[in-house]
This record gives sequence, structure tokens and C-alpha cells, in this order.
Amino acid sequence: MAPSASNTPAPFPRAAFDVVGIAASAGGLNAIVEILKGLPADFPAAIVVVQHLDPRHRSLLAEILERRTAVKVKQAVDGEPLLPGTVFTAPPNHHLLIDTDGTVSLTQSELVHFVRPSADLMFDSLAATFKGRAIAVVLTGTGSDGAMGISAIKKMGGTVLAQDEATSDFYGMPAAAVHTGDVDLVLPLDEIAPAILGLVMQGEDG
Repeated sequence: MAPSASNTPAPFPRAAFDVVGIAASAGGLNAIVEILKGLPADFPAAIVVVQHLDPRHRSLLAEILERRTAVKVKQAVDGEPLLPGTVFTAPPNHHLLIDTDGTVSLTQSELVHFVRPSADLMFDSLAATFKGRAIAVVLTGTGSDGAMGISAIKKMGGTVLAQDEATSDFYGMPAAAVHTGDVDLVLPLDEIAPAILGLVMQGEDG
């Protein structure tokens, strides 16, 4: 997909936002499943997932999510374009970024905040590429990964959601995001998917 004149990918039809970036660490698998289960197969935006994983083992994250959700799920491949209704997961030990032409870029560059993949790098790339048409979601996890990146999303006009403390197994990542002052909505886990749907589908009739 060629960049438009504004140096951002052409927007997806039917979507008020083109991409949803989701970041999680400890306790994140169940939280990610809960959110994706709430999205329809024809969800009109792309979804990018960064979950901190053991780099020594092959990841079954995409297969697990695919079995439990209606949306298509795949482990991201370097150079492929983002597609609506598709979830792209970061491979273990690789940073996942989205280039300005809307394609995936995988790199094994240095750790960021001791982790790879880095939510901060993923969110930064979404902010640079999609500007105000990106949503960032920070879920349960330890540490502060994602807090810097969500500020980039907010600065470019995007929207930021964080899981609340009561439903987080570990509140480190959501708390760090909230403390930036750049989170638009702090929600219990079961309200995040409806919020994402409401934002992305807000231009739809009915």
C-alpha cells in the first residue's frame, strides 16, 4: 500500500482508526484473549500485539489467540502490510515496528527497558505512521514498557486506553501509562473491547 500525500498509509474503509496497538506482559495472555474475543471477524482496523515472551522458546501466542477469537491472527512477518481484521503478534526476541508505508518491520536491535519486543518502540512507530488514527492499549504487566510510547500516540492525536488496577494481574505497566497523564480511558478488562469497537466503528450507521 503506497503512502498517501500526507505520508501516512491510505485509511482503511469503515474505520475511524486504522490500527490498535496492544501491549501486555505478565498475565497478558488472558487479557489479550478477552479483548480479541469481543471483536468481530470483520473488524475494520488492524491490530498489533506486543506481549513479552521468553525469547528462548518458540511462541504459540498466535495459534492460541487464533483458536479463541473470530479475528484472524498471525505472527508478524517482516515486510508484510497491515490488514484490517487481522491481528499481528510480535515474534519472540524481535521488536515489531510499523514503517511509514504501513508494513511490518522486525528487528533484533538492542533491548529497550530490558525487553524485546518493546511496547514503546511499537507505539512510537504507530504514532509516526498513523498519527491520530492509532489507538494504544496497555494491559496487565510488570515494569513500565509502553509509557513513553503512549505519550507519542497521544501527542499525534491518537487515543490511549489502559486496564484498571482491579482487573490487572500486575498493575506496573498500566500504572506507568496512567502516571504520564496521557491515558484517555482507564477501564476494567471487560469494557476494553466495547470501547475499542465504539472508537473504531464510530462513523458507522446504526
